[in-house]
Amino acid sequence: MPDATPPGEFEPTPMQGVAVIEAALLQMPEAPGVYRMLDAKGDALYVGKARNLKRRVYSYTQIGRLPERLRRMVSGTRRMEIVTTGSEAEALLLEANLIKRLRPRFNIVLRDDKSYPWLLLTDDHDWPMIGKHRGDKKKGASYFGPFASAWAVNQTITALQRVFLLRSCRDTVFNSRDRPCLLYQIKRCSAPCVERISREDYAGLVKQAKQFLSGETPSIQKKLAAEMEAAAAELQFERAASIRDRIRGLTHVQGQNSIHLDGIGDADVVAMHQLAGQSCVQVFFFRGGRNNGNRSFFPSHGKDDAAPDEVLTAFLSQLYDDLPPPPLVLLNHDLPESALIAEALSIKAGRKVELHRPQRGDKRAAVDHAATNAREALERHLAEGTAQAALLDGVQRLFDLPEVPRRIEIYDNSHIQGSNAYGVMVVAGPDGFTKGAYRKYAIRGETTGVVRNPRAPAPDIVDTDGDAVPLPAAPARPGGGSRAASGGGDDFAMMREVFERRFGKALKEDPTRDGEGWPDLVLIDGGAGQLSAARAIMAELGLEDLPMVAVAKGPDRDAGREWFYRDGHDPIQLPPRDPVLYYLQRLRDEAHRFAITTHRAGRSKNLTRSELDEIPGVGSAIKRRLLNHFGSARGVRQAGLSDLSNCPGIGPAMATRIHEHFHPGARQPNSAKG
Repeated sequence: MPDATPPGEFEPTPMQGVAVIEAALLQMPEAPGVYRMLDAKGDALYVGKARNLKRRVYSYTQIGRLPERLRRMVSGTRRMEIVTTGSEAEALLLEANLIKRLRPRFNIVLRDDKSYPWLLLTDDHDWPMIGKHRGDKKKGASYFGPFASAWAVNQTITALQRVFLLRSCRDTVFNSRDRPCLLYQIKRCSAPCVERISREDYAGLVKQAKQFLSGETPSIQKKLAAEMEAAAAELQFERAASIRDRIRGLTHVQGQNSIHLDGIGDADVVAMHQLAGQSCVQVFFFRGGRNNGNRSFFPSHGKDDAAPDEVLTAFLSQLYDDLPPPPLVLLNHDLPESALIAEALSIKAGRKVELHRPQRGDKRAAVDHAATNAREALERHLAEGTAQAALLDGVQRLFDLPEVPRRIEIYDNSHIQGSNAYGVMVVAGPDGFTKGAYRKYAIRGETTGVVRNPRAPAPDIVDTDGDAVPLPAAPARPGGGSRAASGGGDDFAMMREVFERRFGKALKEDPTRDGEGWPDLVLIDGGAGQLSAARAIMAELGLEDLPMVAVAKGPDRDAGREWFYRDGHDPIQLPPRDPVLYYLQRLRDEAHRFAITTHRAGRSKNLTRSELDEIPGVGSAIKRRLLNHFGSARGVRQAGLSDLSNCPGIGPAMATRIHEHFHPGARQPNSAKG
C-alpha cells in the first residue's frame, strides 16, 4: 500500500519536516496553486492543491492534529515546491496532471496507464475508411469515442460495416485491389475499391454513419424504412432485401446495450464501491446514446484516507486529465467539491460539464447497474489478491527469502541465429504482472557464436568497457546441455548486456538501493550455466546479495518437470500439481511470450525495410512515391536519372541523389542537371 513506509527509508522525524515547511511558509503567497512535498532524493511524497496556499500548507505544521499517514509524510519532507494558478479550478487540473505523472506515495493515485481506443472515419479520402485509433488525434479524420476497450470499438466497427457497408482496409490495400474482397461477399462492405458503388452513394453512407455515431439513430431508421418501401414498390426486391438487412443490423446494435440513457447523448456513469480498505470505480462510457463499454479502476490509497468522497474526487480529476469530459457525469456519491470539479472539467472541455447524482428513473438505474459492476469487480479483485498473496508466501518459503517478494523480475531473450536479438524483463508482484514496468533491450553487442562443448572453457566476452571478462563454463543441466551450446547465439553475452544496462542504470539512479525499483527476486530462464554467468555479472556490479534463481526445463522439456537452481543449494523440483510451481511457470511463460513477441516485432520491422531507407534524405513520403511509380525498390535501383526526374514529387536534386546512391561515380548527362 502507498502508506507503508519501506524499512530503513527514513526514520520519522516530524519536527525536521515541520521546520522545512515553516521555512517554506515564509515565502509562500496567499493565492491558489499546487504544492509538492519532496523527500531527500527529490521524489514527490505528496501533491496537493489549495485555494490559499499559505493557509493550507500551514495546517501541516500542526503535527498533533494530523493522522498517522500525514505525520509520516511530514516526517519525510525535506523540500517544498509550489506553483501558483489563476484559480482553484486550474489548481485542481494541475494537481491531477502532476499526480498521474509523479505518482506520489501519499496521494490517491489512479493506476491506469492504458490509452483509450477511438473510432475514426477518414475525411481526406474520396472513399473514407472506418477504423480503430489510439494515440494523438491528427487532422484529416473524424474521431468518435472514447471506448472502454479494444473489444468495444471492434464490435462497433463490425456493426457499422454491416449497417453502412463502409470499407475498413488501409489505403495501400484499397489502391491495389482489382476485385472485391471477402467482406463484400458477406455483405459487410460496398466494394468502393472497384466502384461497385458510386461516390455519391458512398458519401451518403458515410454521412449516415456519422449521424448514427452522433446519436441520430431514429432518423436513420426512418430513412432506411422509406428507401426499403420505395425499392419494393419499384419491384427492386434485391435492393429492398439489402436495406432490410441493414435495418435489422441497426436494430441489433441498439438491442445490445444492457442499459440505456434515453434523451442523453454523451455521458459517463461513474460508481464506486469500497470493501476491506480498497476501492473499485466502474465507469460506463455513453456516446451518442450508445454504450461504448465499461472499465474497472482500482485507485491506490491508504486505508485511513479511503473516504468515498476523497477517493472519487481524486479519481475524477485524474480520469479526465487525458480524456475529454462529457457534458454529464452521473455519480453514486455526493461530492463536497462537486461545483469545483465541474468548473475544472468545464475549463478542460471548453463547455459546461455537470456532475449529478440521480435519485430516480433511467439515470438512477444506470448508476445502480454500474455500482453493482463495481462491487462484483472488487470482490473478484480481492479474491485474486488473496490467492496471489498465498503464492508469494510460497515463493518466499521455497527460496528462503527474507520477506515476501513485492517485485519479481523475470528475464529471457529471443533471437534467430543471433539476429534480431532482444532481451526482456517482465515484472510481477502482489497485483499480478506490472506491464508498465516491462522492458525490452535490443542487443547491441555481438551475439553470434560457434558451437562449443558446454564443458569446455568459456571464451572471453568483451564487456562495455572493452575489457575481456572470462565467463564460467556452462555445466550441463540434468538430462540436457547448456542453451549456450546450441550455436547461433551467445545467451551469456546477451544476458551480460541486459544486466549491465538494467542494473547499471539502476545503480546510477539509486546507488543506495533504498527505492522501490529494486527486485526482491530475479528469475532467469536457464540452468546452472546461466545462473553462474549471471552471478559473475552481478558480482562485478556489486550486487552479490540479490536473490537469483534459474528455471530450467527437465530432460524432455516438459512443463511440470522444471529444475530450480540457487547458489549453494542442490537443484530442486516441485510436485507436478504444486500451485507455486504453476505460478513460477506462469512467470517464466510470460517472459518467454514477451521475448518472442518483441523479437517478432523487431524482425517484422527489419523485413519491411528496403534499400531505399539507406538513401540520405529519402523519408517515408518520397519512398512511397518511388514505390508507387516504379513498383519496387529494384525498379528504383534500375531506373535512369531521367526516369527518376519524371517521378511525381521527385525533383532534379533528389533524383540525382538517388541515382548516385545506386550508381556511384556514374557520369551525369548535362540535360539532367537542375
